[in-house]
Amino acid sequence: MRIVAGLAFVAALVAGTTAAHADTLEYVAMGDSAAAGPLIPNQDPALWCLRSDQNYPRVAAKKLGAQLTDVTCSGAKTEDFSGRQFGFVAPQYDALKPSTDLVSITIGGNDVGLVQTALSCINLFPEPVGLSCKDRLTANGDQVAAAVEKWAPEFGAALDEIKRRAPHAQIVVTGYGTYIRPGGCHPVQPIWARDGDYLQASVNLLSATAKAEAVKRGATFVDLAAVSVGHDTCAAPADRYLEGLVPTSIAAPLHPNAAGMAAFGATVALAVQQARQPAA
Repeated sequence: MRIVAGLAFVAALVAGTTAAHADTLEYVAMGDSAAAGPLIPNQDPALWCLRSDQNYPRVAAKKLGAQLTDVTCSGAKTEDFSGRQFGFVAPQYDALKPSTDLVSITIGGNDVGLVQTALSCINLFPEPVGLSCKDRLTANGDQVAAAVEKWAPEFGAALDEIKRRAPHAQIVVTGYGTYIRPGGCHPVQPIWARDGDYLQASVNLLSATAKAEAVKRGATFVDLAAVSVGHDTCAAPADRYLEGLVPTSIAAPLHPNAAGMAAFGATVALAVQQARQPAA
């Protein structure tokens, strides 16, 4: 009887452990440096992706009690979902499985060259001493807008492939943040007002395009621009979620810092929880 009781106890324990594991969200985070968190302590020992253990996927996973597979990688483009970034980093699609419950995606900035565009807008002196990047980039049609339009179907196809590989997963697409407020803040950030407005409008266009492709497919979109209003690169250093050209905390220029990642991760987790609630 004692042996039978002991076996029953072990069986119950194993069943309970299996059930608990089954209830744990299998979460795959995909994307670029806006998700990876370059330079934010502590960095993944595999340094080539500049991925932080305090990035928004880690924050969201902790709040959700999820089992995270984080394949975000700084410098990633949409093509790196299926190809080997740097020639040796595994395709991000490889992390997806039929059992995956949740996928988050932040991508597109490198596809359309947002950071390079921002760097081309630096003017140390106020107008008119210098050249306007907006004037240059829109002289014969808006170059950034054209790049975003070209990227849209590629991103849509990526969402379709994610759904094919992880058919039961909740897909969460995030936009990018509010990097600079209307009118800018020259010389705190050495970008003219009209150029700063153009840059942020370009970021917003990219996010809106990602949202449109996500909504078409029933995915959840998380607006990180709204979360970061008042916490842009013009804010006091202690209030910033995004770093400027010269970072004031340990983070890469023009990228989220630890405070930003904490806020973005909490926002993503809340969106996931709300989407998973049964309809009333």
